[in-house]
Amino acid sequence: METQQSIDARATRVLRGLETAYGVRATTLAKALRKTGRRLPKRLQNEAERIVKAQGLGGHPKLMQQVDGAALDTAEAKVVAHLKTIDRADQRKGRMMAVAGAIVFNLLLVGAGFVAWMVWADIL
Repeated sequence: METQQSIDARATRVLRGLETAYGVRATTLAKALRKTGRRLPKRLQNEAERIVKAQGLGGHPKLMQQVDGAALDTAEAKVVAHLKTIDRADQRKGRMMAVAGAIVFNLLLVGAGFVAWMVWADIL
């Protein structure tokens, strides 16, 4: 049977994983999931929500009987395994490359438009 301490420990491990993978700073797992938003896949959001729901039972003995410990084990394992594969430095490089690519494309487009204007006006 799960205890409130074991569920809190699971939530803390997932919260630390979210902090290292996405840089999310929050005091609770529920707030961290809201801040993470779409960056975490939907199936993994559902798994993390399962931990939040179990945490919300508040350690009430009768309600804690409803908690499936094996499901929480798999939910935590899936989320933490996914979060370990995320490389923040690589994501940062990818965003910078996307911005640089957009700038270069726009410069090429403006240059081509300028050359086309010069040809049209018989300047070139």
